[in-house]
Amino acid sequence: MKILVDRDIEGYAVLLMGNLRTGGWLEFIPLQFIWFEQVGLSVAASDRAVWRLAQNQRMLMLTANRNMKNIDSLEQTIQKKTPWPLYQLLHWEISIA
Repeated sequence: MKILVDRDIEGYAVLLMGNLRTGGWLEFIPLQFIWFEQVGLSVAASDRAVWRLAQNQRMLMLTANRNMKNIDSLEQTIQKKTPWPLYQLLHWEISIA
């Protein structure tokens, strides 16, 4: 499973990856953390561009800094492009982060 790591939480992702490795979880759950640079994303990439890439590459997205401030925000993109039940789950996950 590929996980696209947003720039704002790279340090936390490294800690998470270390904890998963130390706990032996990576032997059972094949996870691959992907950084923006690896997929050609700019630090200034819009939420829409990040989401689109994650969806096209069938990646999960690990983030804590995307918002609803403009039309290209992650929240707006998910609302317009995601079926209702999945949107509700994603919205809940985003809200508690």
